[in-house]
Amino acid sequence: MSGEDEIMGTRDLELERIIGFNGKVPGGLIVHPDREHIIYPLGCNIIVEDITKDAKQCILSNHTNNVTCIAVSHDGRYIVSGQETFMGFKASIILWDFATKKAIQKWELHKVKVQSLAFSQNDMYVISLGGQDDGSVVVWDMKTKEPICGSPAQVESAGITTCLATSKVSDNVFVTGGENTLRVWTLDRENRKIRPSNTNLGGFKRIIECIEMVDDQDKNKPYFFCGTTTGDILCINKSSNILQFEVPAKDKFSLGVTALSFVKLTDKGFNMLVGTGSGIVGNYDIGVTFENGNQVKATFKHRKDATPWKHEQECSAITSIAKRGPGHQFFVGTAHSQVYKFQFADFKADLVKTCHSCKVSDVIFPFGAHQLILTCQKGEIRTWNLLTGQELRRYTLANQTCECIAITRDGKDIISGWSDGKIRIFGLNKDGAIELKHVVMDAHNKGVTAVAVTSCGGCIVSGGGEGTVRVWDFIKGVDFKGKREMRVDMRHSMKEHKNYVSEIVIHSSDKECASAGGDGTTIIWDLVKGIRKNVVFANTLFKSVCYGLEEVQIVTCGTDRKLAYWETFDGSMIRELDGSKAGSINFMDISCDSRMLVTGGEDKLLKVWLYKEGEVTHVGKGHSAPISRIRIAPNNKSIVSVSDDGAILQWKFPIC
Repeated sequence: MSGEDEIMGTRDLELERIIGFNGKVPGGLIVHPDREHIIYPLGCNIIVEDITKDAKQCILSNHTNNVTCIAVSHDGRYIVSGQETFMGFKASIILWDFATKKAIQKWELHKVKVQSLAFSQNDMYVISLGGQDDGSVVVWDMKTKEPICGSPAQVESAGITTCLATSKVSDNVFVTGGENTLRVWTLDRENRKIRPSNTNLGGFKRIIECIEMVDDQDKNKPYFFCGTTTGDILCINKSSNILQFEVPAKDKFSLGVTALSFVKLTDKGFNMLVGTGSGIVGNYDIGVTFENGNQVKATFKHRKDATPWKHEQECSAITSIAKRGPGHQFFVGTAHSQVYKFQFADFKADLVKTCHSCKVSDVIFPFGAHQLILTCQKGEIRTWNLLTGQELRRYTLANQTCECIAITRDGKDIISGWSDGKIRIFGLNKDGAIELKHVVMDAHNKGVTAVAVTSCGGCIVSGGGEGTVRVWDFIKGVDFKGKREMRVDMRHSMKEHKNYVSEIVIHSSDKECASAGGDGTTIIWDLVKGIRKNVVFANTLFKSVCYGLEEVQIVTCGTDRKLAYWETFDGSMIRELDGSKAGSINFMDISCDSRMLVTGGEDKLLKVWLYKEGEVTHVGKGHSAPISRIRIAPNNKSIVSVSDDGAILQWKFPIC
């Protein structure tokens, strides 16, 4: 737990919904054996989501850092999850009871990171694999909840072991693979030892990315399959522990085979689902011809009724394939944090979950709308429905980053600032899609870092990376030919900040604004005259500013971890509070009635403050990356926070 738990008299904020999915976790998307829930990690949380009703979520939140692997017992009773931590510390494994969604056991043996986890066939044991700094395999007894034994995962001359799979016929057998290492392990329970047998690959040098066991399908052919970074699939005979064959022999998959899932036996071999690093999902038949028990020929081709599906993004690797029952549906997770549902019958993909895959730069509520938000990240602006957690619309611009967004009070125009120094204005077309209406060229020469729009919608205020604050007249109308016209003309250019402008907020009168800068100044500007009214100084990089009580005060925060209250009349400091014990405060927002203040930053905690008393009443724990932006809903019933890992968290606003 964070040191912020030392804050006395605070309560935990209730987390209502998480919009996100960490698609970079190998095998991180799992369908529960009841076929009604999917389980996946996001940051330091594990999400259990109902896929049969209204996507209701249950959030498991006992980890202290990013979850790196998860597994579910075959009977569905347990979930086990592992995390990463910092150098020199032990990484936790947590065992959860699925029915109660409570943590029932915590194990700490591995150093720095838990790489992979798996239950044995009859759920007698949990097998855990440590990461690069640990390099060990440990077997845990599910009856006593104690470790039985452990061993180094690979010989010293081999590389890192990265993946793990358990036998489907025996609790005492499992397989590990990685960089030039592939081993079949046997557990000797009586002597509390695990004994490895190195697989003979016949001179092949491969990096194993995934392993799929099929040793329960045919006693005469006890095999397991390994996907490699080279783009081929190795078939290993588990009994002899030698390479049986390699497919495809030619035309290997680009960027490697990243996910495998066995479907069924066929008359001539095996039917497998294959996911690749280039975003291909295919249903393939592996045909094998044998003579006297020896493999003669292996064929590899996709099924005639299932043309391989290709993800629209070239490098969006397939990281998870999770079947929902035999021969019905399966789910696919990608490295770009998207989840697709496939039907075996027609092999058509439906996008069921889409999430941000990198830092969310900004989030905003349209005026008066408490169930709709807009977010932006590298190259994208998205709109979301908070009731369902579904993405509604998206605008994409390659190779640029949208740094900030604002929306007019009537909701018709979205003003956005981009890293290329342009202000782009969007609207919704007749089909409801986000449509580019106007571009302000060269608005700022080091990127547009902050934008705000007046309540009347006739004025845009922008800030740039070079420290300039500019005021623009935003004119909409009809020209003499009857066509709609949009013009953005610069009214004032005010250059006093010596560093980037991190945020701009406009007074309700639309006659002044405050800008927070990375040069240690927050400036109050006269928007009518285009001059400075007042300035406040501090030994910090200001990250955020907001107008306080009756708008005669401003509140600032920044890298000095302080919350500071200032008079707008003369710039004098009223009060200074310790806002964080670790890291800067990146953003804050104030409620409509100015009673409550919400802050978040590098400590990954969201804090709710009483404005007048300067006291923390509630703390929200759920982010596993620094919080970048926070917004309070217009109806004061929820809070939305976004972070550097792409997560969007919705919290219930506390009643104090």
